[in-house]
Formats: sequence, structure tokens, C-alpha cells
Amino acid sequence: MDDETFRAWAHRAADWSVDYLAGVGERPVRAQVTPGEIFRQLPAEPPAAGEPMERIFSDLDRVVMPGMTHWQHPRFFAYFPANASPPSLVAEFVTAALAAQCMLWQTSPAATELETRVMDWLRRMIGLPENFSGVIQDSASGATLAALLTARERALGFTGNANGLAGGPVLRVYASAQVHSSVDKAVRIAGFGDANLVRIPVSGSLHGMDPDALDAAIRADREAGFKPAAIVACLGGTSIGACDPIEAVAAVARRHDVFLHVDAAWAGSAMICPEFRDLMRGAEHADSLVFNPHKWLFTHFDCSAHFVRDPKALTDTLGIRPPFLRTLGQDGFVDYNEWSIPLGRRFRALKLWFVIRHYGVEGLRDMIRAHVAWARELAGLIAAEPGFELTTAPILSLFTFRYAPEGAGDLDALNARLVERINDDGRTYLTQTRHDNRFVIRFQVGQTTTTREDVMIAWDAVREIAAGLRAG
Repeated sequence: MDDETFRAWAHRAADWSVDYLAGVGERPVRAQVTPGEIFRQLPAEPPAAGEPMERIFSDLDRVVMPGMTHWQHPRFFAYFPANASPPSLVAEFVTAALAAQCMLWQTSPAATELETRVMDWLRRMIGLPENFSGVIQDSASGATLAALLTARERALGFTGNANGLAGGPVLRVYASAQVHSSVDKAVRIAGFGDANLVRIPVSGSLHGMDPDALDAAIRADREAGFKPAAIVACLGGTSIGACDPIEAVAAVARRHDVFLHVDAAWAGSAMICPEFRDLMRGAEHADSLVFNPHKWLFTHFDCSAHFVRDPKALTDTLGIRPPFLRTLGQDGFVDYNEWSIPLGRRFRALKLWFVIRHYGVEGLRDMIRAHVAWARELAGLIAAEPGFELTTAPILSLFTFRYAPEGAGDLDALNARLVERINDDGRTYLTQTRHDNRFVIRFQVGQTTTTREDVMIAWDAVREIAAGLRAG
């Protein structure tokens, strides 16, 4: 492809992107296809000769788009958002054009130094003290794995990487059942083993782990010959938004000299608003904290902010510097590949830089505050609606509810049918979880272009479909 042809198709892709985002609200939110429907339209053999871009773009619209669930839809209220924004998208265009491999300072000094500065901005924005340093990871899953690997090495006196885990003490990790499944996966990958992930009971309106139960579990494990290695605290759990009492948990961690990692993947973005920071009180005592700007800070996936109090512990755990990866003749630089599990690194800081500069901190706060306000308003309407019940109160912009009309039989089955009908309808997209052994419906507000009207349209759809379901 020559330069002028590339220019024409780059403009076409930009125009397509603007048109898509302008009209995404008119599409069904969840893909309305059956399994295998897209696959059957794709040729079994790759093309022997190149095809014209016009045909490829045509197939994008004809084949691919019907099978897309639209995460940037203003009525996407499922899971947590993977929200984006125009300035982030523009930065992604530039990042893709640069196509830099930012593993070392010398492979792109600007990428490294911009990441250092932007991460310090984020640290200030959420109120972490100056003794924290940040790195952009690919996901909260990757950051949590890095944290648990560091906790493992610290518990073993930094001998695990060299000597392996065989013959060493049995290491224990503590968390409530409200943490994300990425913690379970990290426990496996880091070699702790499922049996050594100790679940701590929860209590209170925020469904946080009980600090006294945590303390008792650690003491019991020590007496039984186990070695406590890490605690993973939850700030805004995926299921119902659960928040652990971090200050009390941190006190237990300090008392027993156990590594504390805070998983704030979703809720961390809201900490840019000072009025919500009571939820993270005590995080300054953590060893590690992660949150995802790609969830609720209007920045394209993937972009996960990982903060650590002791960067040396992280780099001693993950860093390997063979001769071909050394920067010669320079001092005072950071090689972020030593802070991450992958060697390769994208220029993720650029889109975050664009977003923060475009909206400003106050603009970002206004968007998050609106999402929280709309979620609370809708939760109040649901609690007052006959036939519905609020099953967990809003934590920031997430709450759960269920349809419970008088005289209904199996409410779990009824609500499962309701979720499927809602998502087949296409006006909105919701997902489910289980809480107190009941099937409940999650509702979270966080999409970039969502308005109060979108929230109310979704509620109208829920009531209409529920009424039809009951009548049928």
C-alpha cells in the first residue's frame, strides 16, 4: 500500500470510527447472533492473493459488525465498562502508527518518561502518598499476579525464583469471596495452590472482610506451620461492589508483616473524587494497589495503573537483564519491562495523557459523579417499585436487584429468564451474579456517553419486559 492509498484508507477508518460512535446507540447493545454464525461466513482457507481494501471494509460491516457487542453503547450497563473516549481513540491512532516496542528506556525514551509523569499524575489524583511509584500494566489480572509473585518472594526472602518452591514453607494468601477470580488465577500461577487461598468471612453494609476473622486465620495458620504471605483486599468487587475495610485490614497486615495488595480495578477511578475516598482509607499502608483507567476513566483498554511502595521488591521479583537488554552509557532511567511480566510493552501512557489533558481532572470528576448519582436515583426507583426488590444498595455506581412479584415461584429461574429477555430485546445490556445464594441482576453506570435518559430508558425496558414475562 503506497502512501496516498494509506492516507485515503486512514481517513476512511477515521470517518468509519466517528460514524460508528455517533450511531452506536441505535444498535442492539448485545450481539444478536447465534454461536457459529460469524464463523460460518469466514472462508476456511486464507486468500492466496491480496484482496482490495474496499472488499475488506465491506466485509467488516457485513460479517463482523453483526457479531459485535457494543461496549461503547450508552445503555451498556453490564459487567464493568471498558469505556473509551474520542481523545483516547485519537491517541490510539497515533500509538498504532508509531508501533513502538517500549520495553526499555532506550527503545523509546519519551514513552518511558511520559509513563513516569502520567503515573505520578494518577497517584496525586487518587490521593496516594509520594512514596508510591506507578507502572502501567496490561490488566488488573497482570498487576495482581505481579503483586502476588512479589509477596511470594518477600515471604521466601527472595529465594523462590532461584530455588523454586519445593521443600519450602507452605505459603498462604487471604481474601474474601468477593475478590475477582483473577486472584484465584494468580494464586495458581504463582504456585501457592488453590488450597492455600484462605477465604475470610465478610460483614457489614459494604460486604467487606472481617478484620478479626482475618487476624484469627493468620494466627491459626502460623500455629499450624503455614507461612502467611499475602492479603488481597477488595475495593469495589465485581459481583456487588464489595469494599473491604482497608485501614483495619492494613493494621492486621502490619501486625503480622504480611504483604497487602489492594484490588481497586473498577472503583479506583472514582477515588479521583475526594468525597469517595473514605472507601480507600488505609490504602497508603498497602504494599501494592491496582486500578484500571480502562474501566472508568475513559481510556481505551488496555491500561491498568499499578502502584507499589517498594519498586525494588517488584523489580527484584520480575526483572531479568540479559546483555542484549542493557542500556549502555546512560544513568537515571527506568526500564519498565522489569516492572511487568511481559517483556514487550505498548505505549499505553499516550492515551492516558491525552484523556487527562483533554478533560482535566474536574471534567473527569464530573462524569464519575454523574454516573454515581444516576445509579443511586435508579436504585431508589427500583426499591419503591411494586414487584421489584433492591438486593444490594449502590456502592458507587453499582447495585443489584431482582424481580419478585407476589406469588411468583422460582425467583432464580424467573430472573434468569428476565435477563435473557432484556438482552435479546437489545435496548440495554445487563448481567447477573449470585448474592446470598440468590440469582440477582447487576446494574452499573459507567459508560462515557451515558446520560440520565439512557438510564431511564433501560429501567423502562426492564419494567416492560418483566411485566410481559409475568403475564406470559
